[in-house]
Amino acid sequence: METYTTDDALTTMGFGRFQALVLVYAGIGWVAESMELMLLSFLGPFIREEWNLSPQNESMISSVVFAGMLLGACSWGFVSDKYGRRTGLLLSTIFTSGMGFLSALSPNYLCLVALRFLVGVGVGGSHVFTSWFLEFVPAKNRGTCMIVLSLFWTLGTILEASLAWVVLPVLNWRWLLAFTAIPCFLLLPFFGLTPESPRYLCVQNRMSDATDVLERMASANQSALPPGVLTYHRETKVDHDTLASESECLLPVRAKDCAVDDAKSSEYDSLAALRTLLSHNLLRSTLLLWLVFFANSFAYYGIVLLTSQLSDANKSCASGVIFGLHQKDTNIYKDTFITSLAEIPGLLLSAVLVDWFGRKASMWSMMFACCAFLGPLVFHENELLTTILLFGARACAMGSFTILCLYAPEVYPSYVRSTGAGIATAIGRVGGVVCPIVAVAMLRSCNQMGALVVFEVVLCLAAVACMFFPVETKGRGMD
Repeated sequence: METYTTDDALTTMGFGRFQALVLVYAGIGWVAESMELMLLSFLGPFIREEWNLSPQNESMISSVVFAGMLLGACSWGFVSDKYGRRTGLLLSTIFTSGMGFLSALSPNYLCLVALRFLVGVGVGGSHVFTSWFLEFVPAKNRGTCMIVLSLFWTLGTILEASLAWVVLPVLNWRWLLAFTAIPCFLLLPFFGLTPESPRYLCVQNRMSDATDVLERMASANQSALPPGVLTYHRETKVDHDTLASESECLLPVRAKDCAVDDAKSSEYDSLAALRTLLSHNLLRSTLLLWLVFFANSFAYYGIVLLTSQLSDANKSCASGVIFGLHQKDTNIYKDTFITSLAEIPGLLLSAVLVDWFGRKASMWSMMFACCAFLGPLVFHENELLTTILLFGARACAMGSFTILCLYAPEVYPSYVRSTGAGIATAIGRVGGVVCPIVAVAMLRSCNQMGALVVFEVVLCLAAVACMFFPVETKGRGMD
């Protein structure tokens, strides 16, 4: 009897209307996350003035969000691998929208910190949107599709900067929190239309359900499935150093790691998944991914915070006077809006590089370029030059981060893909927790040189780590 795999079906059908709808849904999820994180560059100064906070307490508002995302990234990854991608998407979306609206009603600083931590837990599930979407995309389209998905992230940052520009001078930060939670809430009415990942269904031995999803996809795309019966190959014996074909695991593991007994597949164990991620053949890639995710998150979110902090810190340190924040001063909104636009050329550049030079070379080259843009900021520069340098740095940081988010799901086999990407994302959130201490607290202590040197060192280490990734995933199938 003829058989075909999910990769065969996706290749035959190609990218069509079905995947476009999945892309839009996943994209709105990314818009919601980017708005919640972009919010941090505006929230701190207003909270500092209202409740007379120290620099450490101001930076804590950002750090707790990333701490929550660390917990959420691990938790939602386990949930989506055990109970399904759709379940992970639904629960994280409900949690994020609910906590976002409640945080707008915070009566004091401690309550706000607690609720923003919970928002971070919900937002930590955004990587499930990535894994879910990429599992519907043919191998030849994955690079381009990841870039297109990342455009939604950039859209979110631009929307948040525009929203802050309109709302904060007229209303206050509570209204900004409430409006920022709306995109996440908009996902809920359309949840019933979202399909489960056919790759996940195959891993769970639900072949008939997976076939139904593929048939819906073929109908929507006005194409046909390959002849035969859908099958799922659970074992792949390919050495890590040999060249794998597109039909093999992206990062193959030994048979004893890759084989999943049908009777146990419904009893998926997160500890077993972690052991698989740290198995002999996956250990090197897993540890390097953790390092690069940490550095990328540290750099990207640090640059976002630097945009609002450098100008104020330069004025305060030069004069010895702590300048207050005036709601009618639009410089912070203008500069943040301009640097947010930098993500568009960053995405276009990564789109060119990712399928030309490959994932690895694209990542390390853009990280070194980001270092070059941040270098002159070790010294105090005027506002125009600072904005130009941050524009270039953010474009490179966004480009490398986008390619990394594409590379991570490609590396792991389906039954640990969401967990592997989730844990790597969680490690990245540690970078998000630490970066406000550098980008906010150190700058307000007039230690700009020390802060920028830290960013340079972290980025250089990550760029070198990218060179040592053991596998290039360009053009390969996804398990």
